[in-house]
Amino acid sequence: MMTESTPPAAPGFFKRLSARLNTGSSWMAEGIKGILPGRQIDAQVLEELESRMIGADVGVDASSRILEDLAKRVARRELADVDALVGALRGSMLEILAPVERPLRIDDRAQPYVILVVGINGAGKTTTIGKLAHRLIAQGRSVMLASGDTFRAAAREQLAVWAQRNGVPLIAQQAGAEPAAVIYDGLQAARARKVDVLIADTAGRLHTQAHLMEELKKVKRVLARLDPTAPHEVLLVLDGTIGQNALVQTAEFDRNLGVTGLVITKLDGTAKGGVVLAIAQKFKIPIRFIGVGESLEDFGEFKAEEFVAALLKPAAAGTA
Repeated sequence: MMTESTPPAAPGFFKRLSARLNTGSSWMAEGIKGILPGRQIDAQVLEELESRMIGADVGVDASSRILEDLAKRVARRELADVDALVGALRGSMLEILAPVERPLRIDDRAQPYVILVVGINGAGKTTTIGKLAHRLIAQGRSVMLASGDTFRAAAREQLAVWAQRNGVPLIAQQAGAEPAAVIYDGLQAARARKVDVLIADTAGRLHTQAHLMEELKKVKRVLARLDPTAPHEVLLVLDGTIGQNALVQTAEFDRNLGVTGLVITKLDGTAKGGVVLAIAQKFKIPIRFIGVGESLEDFGEFKAEEFVAALLKPAAAGTA
């Protein structure tokens, strides 16, 4: 039996998203109306819009797809004013994002359901694990954490804080221990205690560090010895502020590990939330969650319509 990972979004998350996404200077925050005063919507306007989209980290591929659609509408004289342009832009963005709006589903037949969390240093893996554990516990699921980051001095301590805060057990070993062995022990312990979900942390690593990628592959192989279907989810955590580097990271982690879901963090305070469109267009990997701050309430499921509404809010407001 497959069940969704979370109940309906907590009240206020969309409000937080709308308030915090794209708060800097960008084509979205300034509003589309800024490039259209007294101007007809024509090829020159679309070219300027495309440049601004690329500057906002929407990326070449996603921008080209969106602008191709808008150009066809302009040719058919369907975009007579700013309202029409914003509406068409919203529709094109939803076409890209709707297919990746797929919530994490926990397979109740797995005992436990294993989530392997990966990403580079500073992306927000540990915080993501803590917030995800909180959401699962709120559903009535039992959760265990495994500290597979045995290299960073504070990693185990940070994960222990989240474990204590959520009231869940933590499997950890001394610094320098073999990560695969720690996570293997975690799976054994979770099985013995009949825990519903095991969330395994891993050391942050650059996608260019081949030997560390091999270590992650080893973790997957070792888990498969106990459960050939594990890990059931490889969750890649991406820092939303790093722009197009997120595409390179996603490509390498996916090539090496087969990423099944994404979490995009730190979307608050950045003018470049457009990178979510770039990632969705290029990889089609489900975006499970997004983060717009440090608190538990700042972490929520990705909803395409809500995200686009927040992304375009200044323009929409300007056309009201």
